[in-house]
Amino acid sequence: MPTQLKYNTSVGKNTDVALIVRAEQVNSLEELQQEEAVYVQSQIQQEAKFISLNRYTHHLYIVVASDAKTENAARETFRQAGYTLQKQLKSNKVQEISIVDKTGTQASLYLAEGLYLSNYQFLKYKTKDAKPSALQSITITDDSIKEQAVQELQTVLEAVYKVRDLVNEVPNYQTAVQFSEQLEELGKEAGFKTEVLDELQIQALKMGGLIAVNQGSEEPPTFTIMEWKPENAKNQQPYVLVGKGVVYDTGGLSLKPTPHSMDFMKSDMAGAATVTGILYAIAKNKLPIHVIALVPATDNRPGGDAFTPGDVLTMHNGTTVEVLNTDAEGRLILADALSFAQKYNPQLVIDIATLTGSAMRAVGKEGLVAMGNAGDEILRGLKEAGNAVHERIVELPLWDEYKKYLESDIADIKNLGPADAGAITAGKFLECFTSYPWVHFDIAGTAYLHSEDSYRGKLATGSGLRLVYNYLSSLAK
Repeated sequence: MPTQLKYNTSVGKNTDVALIVRAEQVNSLEELQQEEAVYVQSQIQQEAKFISLNRYTHHLYIVVASDAKTENAARETFRQAGYTLQKQLKSNKVQEISIVDKTGTQASLYLAEGLYLSNYQFLKYKTKDAKPSALQSITITDDSIKEQAVQELQTVLEAVYKVRDLVNEVPNYQTAVQFSEQLEELGKEAGFKTEVLDELQIQALKMGGLIAVNQGSEEPPTFTIMEWKPENAKNQQPYVLVGKGVVYDTGGLSLKPTPHSMDFMKSDMAGAATVTGILYAIAKNKLPIHVIALVPATDNRPGGDAFTPGDVLTMHNGTTVEVLNTDAEGRLILADALSFAQKYNPQLVIDIATLTGSAMRAVGKEGLVAMGNAGDEILRGLKEAGNAVHERIVELPLWDEYKKYLESDIADIKNLGPADAGAITAGKFLECFTSYPWVHFDIAGTAYLHSEDSYRGKLATGSGLRLVYNYLSSLAK
């Protein structure tokens, strides 16, 4: 069971407590005995931001609020403090913690968020030396926070756990079919509708990109359609989410090198997992918006019938594509899904994909790369939503000149541009299959980490979920 986030304005006797304070408040806190206040003050003078007091029957953890230039930066310091707190709670084998905020800034929400996300573990295949966290519940006690806000946050963070589980799953237990079955289970759990199209249905739809990428595999592809449509939906046209679902990517005949390139390609379906997690959180929180998520899924392998560099594909919308590199496969399956999305007459389409190493090299693990044709107002709203949860967006241009990079001698376009502007030309390729407001997120640098990074953890992060959820929930409210 994941950690439970609770709301209760009272704190039980001998309960472990995380106390959020400003430095100048310490001497007047009724929660501290005089000797404790002197000790805490001395630690603060030495620039300590986290202080642990052992009262033998329980612990008192002091989290000192830092000065920050912006409100968003202040919130992020509390999430980071949640990571520090989790390490101490795990060491002390604490099962329950109550958070008391003395700053009046609703900081307990952000401390709880960082603590909850830091407490994630993937122990499914550990048979020895597994050390599960003892922490079972986090209670927010701030009476200025509504219980509904705590419940909503719980669901969003639970959705992040679901995404991390999907991305961390190993490839020999996650074919495209098995992946689609997991999405169906999440639909049943959250209350959204799910339809899975099989190989014959995909062929009937003439999804040439998805069919081609799947040719080298012994496992069939799937195309999953998920929908949340409440009766009180505020939008007449749906928001459509599209996620890249390459459950394992060898690069196909354009084989990736290994180690450090192919080894972690089980994470190449992180975009698909993320859009599913967004829909999961929206449905469980019963947001009054109509949202559809599309997931084309396959692995990309160099089997006997694998598609080859030089092939020409006919895509779902009739566009012909010359294949120059079979490792540029994600854009091929996304293109079919983006073309398919037109049938819904969408208000906005957002695709999320671990698409290019170029995006990762451009901004590292610190931000998501975005581009699109949806206009400044939508991008501004997404950036604000991203800044609020510290999933920051770096926008790249989609100038008309980049279309020349994709010109083919024998087909309408080719699937690969030059080495320069690789993330942009991938986005420019996708744009050819859109005829509606659209934003593309490249999460190649943020979806899967090889070393621990605070509350984002190690391995799958769930990157992009909180950002897009917050943006769509703001439209719903």
